[in-house]
Formats: sequence, structure tokens, C-alpha cells
Amino acid sequence: MSQTTIVLITLIAYKFILLGVGFWASKRVSDDSDFFLASGGEGGGLGPWTAGLSYAASTSSAWVLLGFTGMVFTQGAVGLWLVPGIFGGYLMTWLVMGPKLNADTAAKGHITIVDFITDGMGDGTGDGMGGGIKRATGLLCAALILFCFVFYISSQFQAAGNALDEVFGLGMAEAVILGAVVIVAYCLLGGFWAASLTDALQAGVMLLACILVPVATVMAAGGVGSVIETLHATEHHDYFSFTKGAVGMAGVGVAMGLFGTGLGALGQPQLLNRIMAVRTQAERKQAAAITIGWGIVIYSGLICLAFAGRALQIETGGESLFFAAAQAYLPAVLAGIVIAAVLSAVMSTVDSLLLAAASAVSHDSGIQYETPKRALLFGRLAMAAVAVIAVVLTLFLPQEIFSRVLFSWVALGAAFGPVILARCLGMAVRDIFKLAAIFIGFVVAVTAYGIDGTLADVVEKWGSWAAGLIILFLGRKR
Repeated sequence: MSQTTIVLITLIAYKFILLGVGFWASKRVSDDSDFFLASGGEGGGLGPWTAGLSYAASTSSAWVLLGFTGMVFTQGAVGLWLVPGIFGGYLMTWLVMGPKLNADTAAKGHITIVDFITDGMGDGTGDGMGGGIKRATGLLCAALILFCFVFYISSQFQAAGNALDEVFGLGMAEAVILGAVVIVAYCLLGGFWAASLTDALQAGVMLLACILVPVATVMAAGGVGSVIETLHATEHHDYFSFTKGAVGMAGVGVAMGLFGTGLGALGQPQLLNRIMAVRTQAERKQAAAITIGWGIVIYSGLICLAFAGRALQIETGGESLFFAAAQAYLPAVLAGIVIAAVLSAVMSTVDSLLLAAASAVSHDSGIQYETPKRALLFGRLAMAAVAVIAVVLTLFLPQEIFSRVLFSWVALGAAFGPVILARCLGMAVRDIFKLAAIFIGFVVAVTAYGIDGTLADVVEKWGSWAAGLIILFLGRKR
């Protein structure tokens, strides 16, 4: 049996499992609160393992397995600055912001992160403008989520398409459409329940793959010692520099630009929804430990893979390194299973993004529905529409996966992160200043993204946050 046949069989089996989860979860969905946050009904909410692993899979999929590994492979030690930034994001979201997010959701029945942001706005304690600013804030948040996530979802579809094309020789259009159809099918059925359970399953698959492939690649390179010796003998000294050869303030700027990527986690709806949905505060702490432990294994493995792949001078490196190493250094059967499983994980991470984008359209936009069933129907239609737009964007405007994800991640984090953090820390801010902070933070991040250079990178990651926090400080209630 050829490796391609093994990949195909495993992929089909895995997809049937996902669809089965979607069918099971559909029985637990009766309204939009079930569909978008799994909060309704008996036994509502997520347990620590499902919450922790689904959070992990949602934050680390195509851009980690393919993008992060490719960056370390091509640029060297400077890429490692992303790791403390990512773990800083884990700690801030779960342990600093988590208590307030979880408690408020349980007490007030929030469905989305925009509900949390706008809670208390227009209630007579703000700016005396009634609900006008609250509605405007909700619409702005919905527009930003939809804008950013169309690009984010597109990058995931592109990653899946690249992998399917490499393994099966499919054309990009066929590969992208095939992956999108399966993802949308099970997500339409089970919503947040299905997305969380399948993401937890994918996190386990990624964990296994990020042990097997790096170990096999390091062994093929002669062990850790041999990898280090080979790299020192063949690579320029800048490859081992944590500032990519830059010195002084330029070097600090390079490090801060990459480290600041972790701030984006503080404003990501698809991540914060997991924290909101955890059943209790005790389980939230357990979920945090599970996420961090998972991340330690994943990033350690991928760093080893990147350096070992560089030492072996794998020609198809960069964003194709993971699949190339699996095919080259694992037995055919095992390689086929790993490739298929990781491919499914990459494709299926789209589910959380689709849910967040659909909730922005159907719930956060402020549309009123006659019945809960009609709200649920509109949410599903919105999800399908977002998927179609993302597929079109993928096919007609392809771009490097890492760049597209980074843009969406940073821009949305700069818009929502400061406002959410301020509320979680107990800062009371006037409504109009919250709206201004969201808008200005987003504009600064997007503007800086379009400018080349280290200074622009620092402004994109840190300056956008500083702008938002300054506005919130000026607007605090005394």
C-alpha cells in the first residue's frame, strides 16, 4: 500500500469522526447560545480538558506547525522570541483575564466576547447617550472581527490546500473547496460544542505528531550534538543571533516586535470564548495548566525540527518542512497517518474562526430575531457565507500563511485587548472612550503593518496597545 493511499484512508476516517462529533453535538444545540458558546441546557459549559486543549489547538495550528517552524528554519534563533510572547499570552488570558471573563459569563449569560465588552454600556452610568454608543461599539466590533477573520480563515484554507496539493497532487481550487466543505458541514451541525470537541481531539493529534516527527528528524541528523555542530559549521553567525545580527536599539526593536506577537492573544474571540465557557473557576485553572503543558511539548518539538531540518538541508524547507520531514524520516505507514492527521487538524482549526465570524454577523451586529430558532438559523447561514468569502479570497489572493495570520492576530488583539484587559482589571471607563480605544488601536496596528522596518513592527505590536491604553486611562471614571 502506497503512502498516498494510507494518507487518504486515514484522512477519510478522521473526517467521518469529525462529522460524527458534529452530529452528536447537534442534539445539544437548541438556540444561538448553545451554538456559539455551548452554554445552554443541562451539563452546559466545557470541562478543563476540552477547554484547555481546544484553546491550545485554536491558538496553534497552521501558523505554528507550518509558519513558526518555517520561520525558525529560515531565519534561525530570532524566531524563538515568539515563544515567550505566546506563553505570556497564555498566562494573561487564563490567569489574569480569566477570572472576570468566566465569572461574568456565568452571571450574565454572555454569548460572545463583544457581549462582555459592551456590558454596562448605555445603562445610564456612561456618557448620557443611551444605547447609541453601545450599538455603535457592537457594530464596530462585529465589523472588525469579520474583516480580520476572513483573512485568518483564508490562511487556514490556503495551508490545507498547499498540503493536499503536495500529498495528493490536487489542484489548489479542488483542495481548498474539499477541506472547506467538510469543515463547514460538521460546524453547521454542532456549533461550539462540535468545534471544541474536535479541536481537543486535534490538539492530541498535534501533540503526537510534534513528538514523532522532530524525534525522527533529529535522529536522522545524528542527534542534538550533531545538529549543533553542523549548524555552527555551515551557517552564518547571524543565524544564531537573537536579534538577526542587529545591534543596539535596532536589536531591541527586532526582539520586541516578535515578542509582542503574544499580546494578540488578549483580544482573540475564538480563544477567550473557551475561557468564558469553562464551567467553574477551579476548572479554569486546570485548563490553564493543560494549555501550558501542551504548549511546552509542541514548541520544544518544533524548534528541534526546524534546526534539525536546517542541519539536514531539507530542500523543501520553510512552510513545507513538517510534511517533508514526516515523509522523509518516518516509516511509510506512520508518515501517512501523521500527515493525514495533521492535515485534518490544520483544516479543522477553521471551525473556531468560522464560529466567531458568524457570531459577529448574526449576534454582535444587534439584529433582533422573532424566535431563538430563527437566530440559530441566521447564525448558520452567516457561517456558510463567511466560508464562501474566505474560499474566494484564498483562491484569488494567495499570500504567505504566516503574514496573513500575523496581520489578523495583531490587528484584532490591538483593537479588543486593551479594553478587555482594562475591564478585567476593574477599570471603569466612559463608553465613548472604549469605542475610541477599539478604533484607534486597530487603525494604528493596520497602518504600521503596511510600513516596512523594525520601528514600524514595534509600533504595530506595542504602539497600538499603548494608544488604546492611553485613551482608556484618559476616559476612566473618577
